[in-house]
Amino acid sequence: MLFLTVLLFSYTRVSQQIQGSTAEGREMISNPMLRHVQGTLEVVMNQNVSLSCHSESGPPPVRYTLFKGNQVIATLNRTGLTPVLFNLTINSASDVGEYKCKAEHRTPNDGKYSKSLNFRLIEPVSKPVLSSPSPQAKKGQNVTLSCFSENGSLPITYIFFREKKSMSRPMKMQKKEAAMFFLFINSSSDFGTYKCRAENSFPNNTKYSNSFNFTLAEKNKSVRSSTGLISTTNAEDTESYVIYTEIEYVKPEEEYANFTVFRKENEEAEKRTCGTVYSKVIIRDGVQAGPLRSPEWHQLSRQ
Repeated sequence: MLFLTVLLFSYTRVSQQIQGSTAEGREMISNPMLRHVQGTLEVVMNQNVSLSCHSESGPPPVRYTLFKGNQVIATLNRTGLTPVLFNLTINSASDVGEYKCKAEHRTPNDGKYSKSLNFRLIEPVSKPVLSSPSPQAKKGQNVTLSCFSENGSLPITYIFFREKKSMSRPMKMQKKEAAMFFLFINSSSDFGTYKCRAENSFPNNTKYSNSFNFTLAEKNKSVRSSTGLISTTNAEDTESYVIYTEIEYVKPEEEYANFTVFRKENEEAEKRTCGTVYSKVIIRDGVQAGPLRSPEWHQLSRQ
């Protein structure tokens, strides 16, 4: 009787140890590792990707489940120690986001989750637009060039060129804003052809802008005027007064001078004063012109 009691006690202890060992073994399952086989987490549209999920320690699980957020994407059974592979295709922007996997035995309660993995969808840059707030310039002026791609994943790197020679360091823009290049117009060569280049992490995609040329700004129109009085007497004892007004415009085709001549006849002649307005075009189209008599004739009577 005593022997049976001892045997029963020993069996109970062994059974408890086996159950405890099994439970302990299940608790030793490590959190699985979720990896992107291709390495980079930047993906493009219609790209095929493979995700590896594997628990590196503990008894091998029999089920791996891939989640996107809280949605079950796929479940694979595995009895060995090799990782499982989940193959996906990025068909739309909704296919990127947070992924994680779960490793478990036959009961869901003993499962463990991996850390999250986040894909980022990258888009190619669009053709950049090169412009300037001051398209007209002159020597000695500071000007600004602006380069901007409307579409494309950030960051976007811009480089400015004059003719085919780069004239700026790469400018990596972390925000959706234009890259600015400041230039001093020092010589006529600074009126050459400008371009800019844009690129991001999208593979094999570099875009060049439109060509841009600064045009030589016309000088602002300025006016310089002067007046004077000249008195002359001719052989007929006729006294003339020349009241002249000169108005000069910077634009060559508009330079001219006006002269108004008043003649005062001698006392014996009829007392009257006559005025004639002359207009002389100084330069027009690079050719000096002669004086032009105004069609208007003024006679002023004086008592």
